[in-house]
Amino acid sequence: MEQLAFTYEMGVVAALLAFTVFLFVSELIRIDLSAILVLVMIGMLSYLPGLESLANVNNLFDGFASNAVISIIAVMIVGAGLDKTGIMNKVAAVILKYGGRTEGRILPIISGTVGVISSFMQNVGAAALFLPVVSRISSRSGIPLSRLLMPMGFCAILGGTMTMVGSSPLILLNDLIQTANEGLPEGSKMEPFGLFSVFPIGAVLILTGIVYFLVLGRWVLPAVPARVDGTTAQGTQSYLKRVYGLKAEVFEVDVPADSPLVGQILADINLENNLYIISTFYRGKVSMVQILTAEIAAPCRLAIIGKSKVVHSFARKYGLHVRPELDVFSEEFATTNAGIAELVIPPDSQLVGKCPRELQLRKTYGLSLLAIHRGEETLSHVETEDHEPTAIGLVEFKPGDMLVSHTRWDNLTRIKQNTDFIVVTSDFPQEELRPQKVGWALLFFLIAVSLILFTDIRLSLCLLVGAVGMLLSRVLSIDEAYRAVGWNTVFLLASLIPLGQAVQNTGTAAWIAQQIMFILDGWPLWSLQAGVAILATVFSLVMSNVGATVLLVPLAVSIAVAAGGNPAVFALTVAISTSNSFIIPTHQVNALIMGPAGYKVMDFVRSGGIMTILFLVVSLTMLNVVF
Repeated sequence: MEQLAFTYEMGVVAALLAFTVFLFVSELIRIDLSAILVLVMIGMLSYLPGLESLANVNNLFDGFASNAVISIIAVMIVGAGLDKTGIMNKVAAVILKYGGRTEGRILPIISGTVGVISSFMQNVGAAALFLPVVSRISSRSGIPLSRLLMPMGFCAILGGTMTMVGSSPLILLNDLIQTANEGLPEGSKMEPFGLFSVFPIGAVLILTGIVYFLVLGRWVLPAVPARVDGTTAQGTQSYLKRVYGLKAEVFEVDVPADSPLVGQILADINLENNLYIISTFYRGKVSMVQILTAEIAAPCRLAIIGKSKVVHSFARKYGLHVRPELDVFSEEFATTNAGIAELVIPPDSQLVGKCPRELQLRKTYGLSLLAIHRGEETLSHVETEDHEPTAIGLVEFKPGDMLVSHTRWDNLTRIKQNTDFIVVTSDFPQEELRPQKVGWALLFFLIAVSLILFTDIRLSLCLLVGAVGMLLSRVLSIDEAYRAVGWNTVFLLASLIPLGQAVQNTGTAAWIAQQIMFILDGWPLWSLQAGVAILATVFSLVMSNVGATVLLVPLAVSIAVAAGGNPAVFALTVAISTSNSFIIPTHQVNALIMGPAGYKVMDFVRSGGIMTILFLVVSLTMLNVVF
């Protein structure tokens, strides 16, 4: 192999690489701005004598139209479309139902599911689709989003090693093997890999990632406070206690068919028992908007707001069963769907002088009135710290009354247009869900996935088919699609693409690879394979994993043949190791989750450093066990 000379251009590229890593780790400026700065520097340096090969300035911004960047934009739009129909809410509810609300149970379900999905579609697509699901799970369980997104993202990357269509390097590998075979003697030619040839390796890697975060997650994962879709909405219990002194919780209670409660009126039950029945579940239907003069029909379930002692006493009196946690009502009381709202009655409101029962407040406005704050006094069915319970359903409204109500956010959005109320609460998700569009959303999602799995059409075009379909069917408006795109992620990735091209085009990557291989010359076979894996890992951090694979597979095959190793295993080592991208957020998935979770680069260095070592050890071990 001819020795490559280290050139002036290589030195400049190496300096740019070091500067980029310094900016990322130090975070002197925002990471996306750092990437844009590096892009500008590459462009300007290319005009200097001797640096013309650094970048083709006419194609400097081609990264913004690259397959990877357009794919990310499209998959964000597709994910937002699915989320708009409420599907992601239902997925989150199912995960919470089976996973409970503890990190130790939720984390493996989310991470394992995303890992399996990413084995058949691009890992960034799987991560983007599950991003709103994890956000909702975080808000409902109280687990910080930062403790769930990194395990999900890492497992999405690991899932790409489970099939030969799970990542671009593995898709490309068989073509590279075919090309490499042309220069090999007959006895050394490699056989192409089957679809599931790498399944055992990928499965063990996903399992390793899950176990890693379960065991060490408390130390390596940051705990950025959880947020609810960018709002500061609070749970019903904590809000009522903190603001109004209402010592109340939400309970789910089973009412058997033979209960003496059957036939009694909701309003009378509330008043006589110092509690508040806020929702019912009867004949498979949850209803939060019913008339308080309605009678109890059983068997049914009730969602009751009240003091724990009062509710359990009430249950014993009428032969009811209090469930340990919310089940059928969990979706209705999720802070992403509903919560506590404060509304003021203005002087010119038509509601002045009328009582909630007369107005049928629940049925007409979708407001479940929990308390009326009047001056220094709080009136409520539920006993407060300073006052006895009051039949607020019969209290006539006065100008200036503050109504504390539980309502769905879509109801509150409509009420904001009603001049009879002044909506004080502003920090709630003011988005309109479109469940009637679920069919269209699923149709175009399935079309996009089918195109990805069963055709050779370019990934970005497949995903754009789904995105455009959702826009044309009005699952999303075009303005909502623009808002759904994380433009910081787009600029981060697009701006780094020229740096990766410079590393490759100037021969810097080939020179680095050659120096390492010369150092490893004569070492045992296993150390050569480890060196190839480490080299592929490093290259995947500073250039595209496809570029690293194209560059290193021929080199790895040559090393294997010279050392008497299996060239196919060495080639596969490269393709799998280019997925070992956890230390800095240059991988598409890491860039995607960085903003929503509030991660810093050092969070990836800390968590990803250990994951990188585990990946190397496990993948090399499994490669030699399986092959």
